Amino acid sequence: MNFLDEKLLEVRDFTGEGFQPLVYFGNWRVAVLNYLEDLHPAKIDTLERHLETDEVFVLTRGQGILFLVDGDPQDANLYPQVMEVGKIYNVKAHTWHTIVVSRDASVLIVENGDTGKDNSEYVSLKPEHHRFILSISQSEQPGKWGN
Repeated sequence: MNFLDEKLLEVRDFTGEGFQPLVYFGNWRVAVLNYLEDLHPAKIDTLERHLETDEVFVLTRGQGILFLVDGDPQDANLYPQVMEVGKIYNVKAHTWHTIVVSRDASVLIVENGDTGKDNSEYVSLKPEHHRFILSISQSEQPGKWGN
């Protein structure tokens, strides 16, 4: 299919594994997150939070679960949010979170264009949080999370 000149319209797609920024404009970027072994529930071992940006997630296919912490990740509970295709999930700045996605999943992500290790924080999951992620993932979508 022929597309217009890129000075009028950019068309981007990403079918590989993992996270890939596709469009930058001003201070924001749009990226795609596809399944990656590191996003398998058994391999999730950290929470992250972004200090300078909200982070918008839109599940475009497959299954996904966002896990969020309200407060100190070492003292607070982990809350699951089963994602629905096409809904917008805006994780607020400073909120500890992680995501698991099925092998067939794709998630659109919108955030500040410079979001990265310099303006984000990471903390290891407590063993009970890890067990909780495994438990919720299996109860919500058994067999959908890869090997």
